[in-house]
Amino acid sequence: MAGCALVGLSVMNVGYGGRTRLSTLTSGVSLLAMILLASRWVKQIPMDTLVGVMIMIAINTANWSSLRGIRRIPKSDTAVMLLTVVVTVLTHNLAVGLLSGVALAGILFSRKLAKVIEVSSEELAPDHRLYRVRGQMFFVSSIYFRQGFELHKHPARITIDMAEAHIWDQSGVTALDQVIRRLKLGGSTVEVLNLNAESSDLFARIGVAEEAGRRAGPMLQPH
Repeated sequence: MAGCALVGLSVMNVGYGGRTRLSTLTSGVSLLAMILLASRWVKQIPMDTLVGVMIMIAINTANWSSLRGIRRIPKSDTAVMLLTVVVTVLTHNLAVGLLSGVALAGILFSRKLAKVIEVSSEELAPDHRLYRVRGQMFFVSSIYFRQGFELHKHPARITIDMAEAHIWDQSGVTALDQVIRRLKLGGSTVEVLNLNAESSDLFARIGVAEEAGRRAGPMLQPH
């Protein structure tokens, strides 16, 4: 009820031209006066009347334009909106609906961010291939990172340039670690360049840096 009253007052204030703090102060003081001074008369208002008022407030509060443009907005935004509404209706709890929407929005955003990572390759010589990594490496993007390497080809020398990449978590460390291992097992000499200080520190704290360094030799160099 507190949430409905807050939203209702805000909608009515804006709808009737209230744009300053004086409008919210006036509505709050008026409501307080009705409760303290006119409670005996307010109690006589039929509940059916109050239900009708709340229904009208709900109708006026709804953003109907979002439904009209549902075909134009991104599907991820539509999914978040529908999930929030459905969960709120089923649980009769606005907080649970909002938490569900926020959780789904976080998951969808992380998937969008995961696809930002890019791995490009260039053949510098017949026996030397260069991979350039651009983007953010974390638990969602690690699979896209691994897919960027031709692990079935094993030239004599492979260089991985991480100058435009950043590793955020253990999954990113593990992904790079696995790529180095696969390439080393194929007989290639692996060189990782321009690993920034934060990513190098993450390697050290997780405890993979020594193992990766042993496979890549002195090639893991912070930039």
